[in-house]
Amino acid sequence: MLSAKSTATVRATLPAIGAAIGDITELFYAKLFTAHPELLRDLFNRGNQNAGLQKQALAGSIAAFATHLVEHPDTRPDVMLTRIAHKHASLGVTREQYAIVHQHLFEAIAETLGEAVTPEVAQAWDEVYWLMANALVAIENRLYAGHRIAAGDVWREWTVTGRTEETADCATFRITPADDAPAPAHLPGQYVSVQVELPDGARQIRQYSLSGAPGSDVRTITVKRVHGPAAGGPDGEVSNHLHTHVRTGHALRVSAPFGDLVLTDRANPILLASAGIGCTPMLAMLEHLAETGHTAPVTVLHADRSPADHPLRADHRALTHKLADASARFWYEEAAEPGDGEGLMNLSDLHVAPGTSAYLCGPLPFMRSVREQLIAKGVSAADIHYEVFGPDLWLASA
Repeated sequence: MLSAKSTATVRATLPAIGAAIGDITELFYAKLFTAHPELLRDLFNRGNQNAGLQKQALAGSIAAFATHLVEHPDTRPDVMLTRIAHKHASLGVTREQYAIVHQHLFEAIAETLGEAVTPEVAQAWDEVYWLMANALVAIENRLYAGHRIAAGDVWREWTVTGRTEETADCATFRITPADDAPAPAHLPGQYVSVQVELPDGARQIRQYSLSGAPGSDVRTITVKRVHGPAAGGPDGEVSNHLHTHVRTGHALRVSAPFGDLVLTDRANPILLASAGIGCTPMLAMLEHLAETGHTAPVTVLHADRSPADHPLRADHRALTHKLADASARFWYEEAAEPGDGEGLMNLSDLHVAPGTSAYLCGPLPFMRSVREQLIAKGVSAADIHYEVFGPDLWLASA
């Protein structure tokens, strides 16, 4: 809880900090990477940095946390904190790195705002930072303890035992632990980080959902090659490396599984909605439902550019057919086949069973649209769960 004195100071200075936070974070990253170039090389997403997306993420998360503290002083934005903590744990972040961030961030604040940063202002925002940082560290330490590993010790060597080309731009990699020890347990819907060494020596990290149900030592990830210019950003360094260079028999450095969008074992109706590569955690959930004999209604929804672009399309249908009471509907912007919807996902004629729990994964505009449609159909906001990947994952609390 933010102290009363600091709450008043943060409330008064939040507009000025918010207006300048883009400049603050740009200077912060310049200072951070000058002092610690290894963090840009081996921890932060260089593509997001080059596109300015990581700056937006830091600014957004700090502003959102501070705003919550002053508007709801007796609560914490735990959804946002948990989502960020899972991402940090999958990268192996430790308490020591928060101290490094603090040093360079507050140097950037002082340099950007100058005399406006009085000792009182500095103390108030220092309190905001450490409330957020300590909350994240506590959650991350619980996540590490859950895997019975030391803080930050998330990495193991895995071996690629198979590769399947799903579409022109999606490939599935089957992996097993290189040391033949049991694979760490995971929950349906979780993801792993994959770290690869690029030609310039950088060891970049990206997250990929586990697309199979728990229970086997063989894990599967389906990776979509990122064509940056077409999406308004850079080419995906890691996705293109995996597609171009990684084959059966190759080694991969993979983290323990994390992620808080997980399927709960409840006997209520389930709705799984995805777009694009967002189908991968949904498929893990769908396979788990099939393996555990779920009997309540399951509605499977997916939107994509075309049937040819829909990764794991056959699996989507086959797993649906394994369930006692399930149906699948697909929407395609191009070349829709008979029985499929055309254009964007439209739920106007969809019956949603009372008590449905919905799980969504895909681009933010897609999830916002589907969430609004589900709420309009009477689904409780508390029963709509969604996964946000990329630097804007803090928006999961919106």
